[in-house]
Formats: sequence, C-alpha cells, structure tokens
Amino acid sequence: MNDTMLTLYYKPSCPYSERVICTAEALGLTFDLRDISASEVLRNELIEKGGKKQVPYLEDTDRGVALYDSGDIIAYLSEHYGTNAAEGVRIFRSDAACDACE
Repeated sequence: MNDTMLTLYYKPSCPYSERVICTAEALGLTFDLRDISASEVLRNELIEKGGKKQVPYLEDTDRGVALYDSGDIIAYLSEHYGTNAAEGVRIFRSDAACDACE
C-alpha cells in the first residue's frame, strides 16, 4: 500500500500523460488522478498551481515537489519509488495530440 500523496493532472488523450500513468502502474503507485479535460475547475487549479495548462503535471506533497514533463516525472518516480520504472512502459500512440501537447 502506498501512503505517498501523488497527484497527477492529466488528459486521457495525452500520450505523455499515458507514459507517466504506465510508469506508476509498473511501480505499483497510486495517483490522485485529475482529468483536466473533464473539469474547468481542475484546469484552473492546474494553472494556479503550475502556471500553465500543460499536462502531465505531478505533485508529490510528501516531498514538496511539483514537475511538468513526462520524462522528468518518470525520472523522478524512478529515482524515488523504484529502480525499474522505465522498463516495460507502454506508450499510448495516437494521431491526435491534446492541446497541451501541441
């Protein structure tokens, strides 16, 4: 069981968000997932916290860390929550890119 408070702002259609979610699954981590495409309140919350509407955005409240960029998030999760986080990570492939990815 994971007692760490990890919050991930994401969009289901974003391949970068999908990479982070797959890494979390591989590590057995649980996120408080916040889909900004489903809620204007969550979009505004993300902008207030991080300064932009870009996803993915990770908050680790236990460590006081907040990160954008899937590569940085995956590296962070690998360093702090497991050594093999990037192994076997599935990448969501789609011709459509979310607004934040463009």
